Amino acid sequence: MPRQPLELEPFRGLRYTHGDLDRFIDGGFDLARLLAPPYDVPDAEEARALQRSDPYNAARVTLPFELGRADADGTGGGIPRRYRTAAALLHDWIDTGALAPDPRPALYVYEQVTGDGRRQRGLIGALRLPEDGREPAVLPHEDVADAPVHDRFTLMGAARANLEPIFLLYRGAGGAASATAESAADPPLVEARTRDGAEHRLWAVTDPAVHARVAADLAGRSALIADGHHRYAAYRRLHAARDAPGWAYGLALLVDSDTHPPRLGAIHRVLPGLRAEDAVAAARSVAAVEALDRVSAPDLAAVEGPALLLASPDGGAHLVHDFDEDALARAMPGRSPRWRHLPTAALHELLLPLYGFPEEAVRMVHDDPAEAVAAAHHEKGTAVIVPALDVHLVYAIAAQGELTPRKSTSFGPKPRTGLVMRLLDPLPPG
Repeated sequence: MPRQPLELEPFRGLRYTHGDLDRFIDGGFDLARLLAPPYDVPDAEEARALQRSDPYNAARVTLPFELGRADADGTGGGIPRRYRTAAALLHDWIDTGALAPDPRPALYVYEQVTGDGRRQRGLIGALRLPEDGREPAVLPHEDVADAPVHDRFTLMGAARANLEPIFLLYRGAGGAASATAESAADPPLVEARTRDGAEHRLWAVTDPAVHARVAADLAGRSALIADGHHRYAAYRRLHAARDAPGWAYGLALLVDSDTHPPRLGAIHRVLPGLRAEDAVAAARSVAAVEALDRVSAPDLAAVEGPALLLASPDGGAHLVHDFDEDALARAMPGRSPRWRHLPTAALHELLLPLYGFPEEAVRMVHDDPAEAVAAAHHEKGTAVIVPALDVHLVYAIAAQGELTPRKSTSFGPKPRTGLVMRLLDPLPPG
């Protein structure tokens, strides 16, 4: 099977405009007020707070529900009202000049500097999607669920836009694409400092000669999806459903992991309503369980093989490790030993069925164990603290054609939503 090249094409980015927003926002233009985390990071309460924070915050489009209303809304043309409302809002912002396309196609250099000083740069562009009969250049590493894929498919289809980039890693080895990202030094198009202390800067690279050098460098490389598996699946579904050139691409941030090794965190779980003592008792039938005085991520990271912490709302914890190999094999027939030893595989394929706990009721908490424990307290349930995976293990699993269980990784820093979007329909000449 011939291999498809990795292609990141320039496009006319859709961005917030300084002058027009000065008219609409009291106190002048502050881009940080308009940016949001990726759509799947905020919980419902945080999403509503973002929507209320500013009438032009990007979350009002990327998280399509009406404030104060239940989600059981009507449909028009088969599209639920919340998606039509979000799409109409986006295009109203365009019509009134709050958002405008850049005049020339560009690859965008995006720099993030996190509050702890970690710096990451990459290129944002239009990623060519896989073609039938060719080996794809982009590898997923994580499984997806249909509901969030359908959600993003419906929203982007209604809005006729890619609203936030997926996050890709590639081994750039200092090539032309990586050098282009690192060489941006002029004053940026925009910059912002968000409430988490992170700094965000964006440059536009419009020189066709540079675009050609980047294309030649990337053609023989491959990329790994770090974040955005559901959006990538939605891109592919939109491409299959719409026979038009713009839909053959999706918005992506491409970062050279040789130059900028990613931060790889964990996504913890909350099991609402499941008492910690019941979870511990059931786990003892398939694994060793040790009581701990506190929730300790270092204790978890030091254990070989699949290991989890079951944390109770009162602050106590139990280390679950040394799983029975026969139990793992029975729960995951046909899977490789490497896959069966993933902590999220042990949780979702062995423990959750043992608990009789439905997959759809699991709540996800990115990175912060304390937040997961607090959520478990609020939900009268159990927090499951999951160790972060090693990035080399993720590459190895993807290379052998397996997908980790859904939400096994939290790569970062994640791109902020609202810096640049991409319209899928043809734009008029600028």
